[in-house]
Amino acid sequence: MGYREVIHRGRQSLRSRLERAGIGLAAAVPPTGATGASWLKVFPVALDSAPYREAAERTLGGHFLLFGAHDVALGFPPKWNADPKTGKQAPLTFGKALNYRDDRIVGDIKYLWEINRHLEIVGLAQAWYLTGDLRYAHGCQILVESWIEQCPYPHGPNWTSSLELALRMVNWSYAWHLLGADNSPLFSGDSGERFKLRWLAAVRQHCHFIARHLSRYSSANNHLLGELLGLFIGAKTWPFWPESTRWSQAARLEFEAQALLQNGEDGVNKEQAIWYHHEVADMMLHAGLTARAHGCDFGPAFWSRLEAMLEYIASSMDAGGHLPLVGDSDDAVIVRFSPRRDFCVYQSLLASGAVLFRRAEFKAKAKAFDDKSRWLLGDAAAAQFSETPQHGSSQPPKRAFEIGGYYVLGGEFETAREVRVVADAGPLGYLSLAAHGHADALSFTLSVAGIQMLVDPGTYCYHSEQGWRAYFRGTSAHNTLRVDREDQSVFAGNFLWLRHANARCTSFETGPYSDRFSGEHDGYMRLEDPVKHSREITYDHSRCALKIVDSIACQSAHYVEIFWHFAPGCTVTLQDGVVTVRNAAITLQLRCPADLGVRIVRGGEAPYLGWVSQQFDKKVPASTVVASRQTNGNWRGESEITISFADA
Repeated sequence: MGYREVIHRGRQSLRSRLERAGIGLAAAVPPTGATGASWLKVFPVALDSAPYREAAERTLGGHFLLFGAHDVALGFPPKWNADPKTGKQAPLTFGKALNYRDDRIVGDIKYLWEINRHLEIVGLAQAWYLTGDLRYAHGCQILVESWIEQCPYPHGPNWTSSLELALRMVNWSYAWHLLGADNSPLFSGDSGERFKLRWLAAVRQHCHFIARHLSRYSSANNHLLGELLGLFIGAKTWPFWPESTRWSQAARLEFEAQALLQNGEDGVNKEQAIWYHHEVADMMLHAGLTARAHGCDFGPAFWSRLEAMLEYIASSMDAGGHLPLVGDSDDAVIVRFSPRRDFCVYQSLLASGAVLFRRAEFKAKAKAFDDKSRWLLGDAAAAQFSETPQHGSSQPPKRAFEIGGYYVLGGEFETAREVRVVADAGPLGYLSLAAHGHADALSFTLSVAGIQMLVDPGTYCYHSEQGWRAYFRGTSAHNTLRVDREDQSVFAGNFLWLRHANARCTSFETGPYSDRFSGEHDGYMRLEDPVKHSREITYDHSRCALKIVDSIACQSAHYVEIFWHFAPGCTVTLQDGVVTVRNAAITLQLRCPADLGVRIVRGGEAPYLGWVSQQFDKKVPASTVVASRQTNGNWRGESEITISFADA
């Protein structure tokens, strides 16, 4: 910890102590002026209102959708300080002093915070806008008023994390505009004016809190970007106080700087986690549209970086719309603009990008102009999307992302015979904590004809069940090699890595006959007898086959394991040392190094092995092939995967 961080932490600690004593809290200042410009001049009208009405009715009936997959009955309005998963009621003590990491006090904080981001308020506001049914607008009012009543500033679990306040602000802003802003029917009459002033008082408290408690150092990742996003959008939406201009200007400048800092020039987010890559790209999209609406657009480098981030998504996405689940994922979104269960966050970003950057290949991957893109960009953008040429490139936009460390091998892209391999030789994660990174150096994924075959098993959980947390981010949960049953990198907490494996690509070539990737990492150089792992992956186009050569350089005996994680839909069998894998019309044959023992594990718990988590807090058994042996000194092993199609 450097001296600047020590000073910062000291100041934050002092500030919190003073606030606990009532010094430095947000003063009650009457709002003056008018609401700022909406992100979109004309909201869309060419939408089917039925799914919005259905979603709104479920919300009014007390059902909340958590992490996009968990439908939970909480009542309307819910108990805002209770964990929806366990029912644990968090205390209304001073927020900054509350240990939200202790589940004995707050339950599962991820679940509690998720409902308090107020994603449902936007859905209700959309339903009101599309149908004119005042029940939905009044539902928004009930949610806001009940929240203010149950969550008094600055007490309880909803006044602890600036990121959570910021995301609530973003949803409040969109709902405010959709409800009619200053001319909303909710604000008519004396009672409506009282509600408006009460809501605005809470807005001021949010802006004040975020500005004073921005994440620095250990959380200066997507948390800081999200906080700046909320402060920027909040101050622009409600420019009612003397500090509003300062808040918005400072947040805008720092957001732009952080967006360029946290995302490499090749377009890969430095947290090395695909879901957070999407989250940050989405934050940039929201901030950019808000800035343009207020005449304070970000610079060309900002928009170029966002376009590069979408290129990475398009390059990694297979013909079926799947991406490797690299790094952490919690399935959270900034705003839930689409009520459709088949909504894909990645394809939505590409749909928006197809219009913003006029990219036909983005349109080809997005396939359709989704509801979220329409809400953000309008009906005119939907028409522009339709007019974009239908053809897309038969090759990924890019094959090599040198800064992020990802490389795309394969052939017949975007066809029924596509083979797409994404190899990982990137850093563990961002900054010293690498909070959302996984120990996955030299791992790779494989999809065939848009069907996932070799997968990254995902995340499963964050704060709860530490054994599972350790497994899903550990080396044995990835398609790579492990030495002496040790992870490549050393972790010390749910979001902390003490030692980082440094991986690098040593060569990458693509051609009409073959693609070849070579890489190495130093994660096991820390062992008493240092070990260097090197891997070469070659894809032979004519044979439709992958050759994987693993080498370890060392002096003494070590236990070596190679893991192969197959998608839940795969049927995996082992006979005479050959692994056969079938999924739909695709068949793989895996031959592991001849000197390794091979076994299949499915749903193992002692130790954890053979699981896939494609959604947060959900896991299913899946087949994992393990090839292992005790070696003595240097070792080299060759594996081969041959691919065949039912029509071959």
